[in-house]
Amino acid sequence: MAKKTFKEPLLLRATRWLFPKLEKVAPVLAVRLFTQLFFTPLHFGFPVKEKAWVKKARKSQIVIREKKIQVYEWGDPKHPGILFIHGWAGRGTQFRKFFDPFIQSGFRIISFDGPAHGKSEGRRTSVLEFEEVVRALWLRENQPVGVIAHSFGGTVSLYAAFKGLPISKLIMIGTPIIGDLVIKGFLKAVNGSEKTAEEFKKHLLLKYGREFREFSAEYLLTQLQDPIDLMIVHDEDDRESPIQHAEEAIKLYPSAKMMRTKGLGHNRILRDQKVIEACLAFIKTI
Repeated sequence: MAKKTFKEPLLLRATRWLFPKLEKVAPVLAVRLFTQLFFTPLHFGFPVKEKAWVKKARKSQIVIREKKIQVYEWGDPKHPGILFIHGWAGRGTQFRKFFDPFIQSGFRIISFDGPAHGKSEGRRTSVLEFEEVVRALWLRENQPVGVIAHSFGGTVSLYAAFKGLPISKLIMIGTPIIGDLVIKGFLKAVNGSEKTAEEFKKHLLLKYGREFREFSAEYLLTQLQDPIDLMIVHDEDDRESPIQHAEEAIKLYPSAKMMRTKGLGHNRILRDQKVIEACLAFIKTI
């Protein structure tokens, strides 16, 4: 069977053509566009198999910064909860392969579509908004016993813990750790230059009074006040978040457990049976 190739959205292809030209003739506008794009997730449709889980879910909404956020829940309401946090341009139902094994093991699944993602409202968002969603759900759901996060969701989890949320057990799957590599990856996606990146960092410092790196996982891992039982799952062939990120995370947080995979990439790792079994075993040590 031929391997499916990923087709870039038209908007992204157009941006890659336009951006370097805009940098030359209007660098200020280029930085403004870069900033807007950085906080604007691409939208992808729900696959049929995910739609089935949407139908089976107990659905509710919470409101964060005047945006309605879609929340999903599966499993016995009396069972301990596991909070799943998706990545950038993801959806709460991306973890669907995890759901049955965890429910059968006596856990309740709590997931959501982040602001400007899936069925939630908004066009742009940030780690700050995601953290507010996580905090609201954490309080509403009587403190889940564990968190499983993919990609950007791992950074959100660490930021929530940094802000005082008592997360004691966390699994980060394919999470980018090194802040500068995150920006370089986005520069590559839009065909931008290092000069734009530096101006972008200055803009964030003026707006938030904090450097970009202070919102990165590499910084947050060194600032946690309370220890976290942490598991890092990362694929050696992840193109969106190279294995270098996971290796740096282990250096910064040597007590973390590491699971390396191969051939799964950034998203297929969420459907791998061995990964799911390892995550379940880690969570069950509660």
